[in-house]
Amino acid sequence: MLAHQPVTRCFMVLCFGAAALLVAAEWASPQLRQPPPVGSPKTLWSYEGFDVDLRVSPQAKNTKLVVSLAERQLRLYVKDEPVASYEIAVGQDDWQTPAGSFKVRHKQEYPAWQHPITGEVVLPGPDNPLGSRWLGFWSDGKYAIGFHGTNQEELIGQAVSHGCIRLRDRDIRDLYDRVELGTAVIVNP
Repeated sequence: MLAHQPVTRCFMVLCFGAAALLVAAEWASPQLRQPPPVGSPKTLWSYEGFDVDLRVSPQAKNTKLVVSLAERQLRLYVKDEPVASYEIAVGQDDWQTPAGSFKVRHKQEYPAWQHPITGEVVLPGPDNPLGSRWLGFWSDGKYAIGFHGTNQEELIGQAVSHGCIRLRDRDIRDLYDRVELGTAVIVNP
């Protein structure tokens, strides 16, 4: 290495150092090696051991989503100030939307959907019940729940989903652009 020019040696050290840091980061967080699966919320990814707070942006720290299941409303807050409100559809009686505190763990544009009972897969497009965006915030290892659009906007305001929170497609597009991974999600009964 001493036979190279000083600039070349510096460049080589930087490259090897960066590669070593990437390997160390990958070794420390094996979940980061696996990209989120493409597909439906039923095709689940694991959040065990993954602390999304390590990658939370300042925007996510200042933003929160508050859901009122009873009112069928979703409110977006930035720095504790309400900035948007959306009418929603929620989980039906046998597939209720879970109440509690969560974080946005997954974002996906044009998701595919797999029916939780029949297993039928619906690819992105006008027949897809997830609409054009997905913001996942809960998983039990088998199923996932999140915010998404819908191809049945006439059902907004009702308890009709398999636990997810449905929004009009224009609303989920707006929300998707305002929300980062790690954003707090509070679901109230």
